[in-house]
Amino acid sequence: MTKAVVLLSGGLDSATTLAFATKLGFTCHALSLDYGQRHDAELAAAQRVAASMDVAEHKTIKIKLDEIGGSALTDTAIPVPETPGEGIPVTYVPARNTVFLSLALGWAEVLGAWDIFIGVNAVDYSGYPDCRPEYIQAFEKLAQLATRGGVEGGEFHIHAPLIQLSKAEIIQKGLELGVDYAQTVSCYAADAEGRACGLCDSCRLRADGFHAAGVADPTRYRPTLAG
Repeated sequence: MTKAVVLLSGGLDSATTLAFATKLGFTCHALSLDYGQRHDAELAAAQRVAASMDVAEHKTIKIKLDEIGGSALTDTAIPVPETPGEGIPVTYVPARNTVFLSLALGWAEVLGAWDIFIGVNAVDYSGYPDCRPEYIQAFEKLAQLATRGGVEGGEFHIHAPLIQLSKAEIIQKGLELGVDYAQTVSCYAADAEGRACGLCDSCRLRADGFHAAGVADPTRYRPTLAG
């Protein structure tokens, strides 16, 4: 079977992306990144999702993006916004997807895989520049230029199957593919048990998505927000 590297954060979108890749017949090698994020409960979620989908291998690589900071997700001195704002939000992590895709590309070369999946979305998203179709296209071109495999005639493909779907459409597709969203954590400020804050952009988009999809939201919220 054809191998693929799938970036798996443990959130709703990446779990759905893994299900997509599996459905397409790829042997999936899941890659999670421990990058110093404040919401590290997602890493436990990634382990649950990978185990439930029976991936060929699940690797977690530790990097230290918190050492450069610049984001509410990697610097605890910057609060996570609880209301929508304008422009690129402070939850944007500088160069995160470029770093993630670079590591996925390196692993793909080692595995002999030509396909990489990432769960970015350009419809219901928070304004991140590295979630746009033109970014994915540009990285795919870079992969050809920057690797031995590409130079020697191979062709890498960066798949972003969710990029033009609404959050409701993502959820509907995921449910069709058997994704258990109760296993996932999407909150930017989840507590150690993976319970969501219910206030951040990610929580809002997730809750709106389940509502628009007309299905029950399985998200676990902190006790003060229950009900």
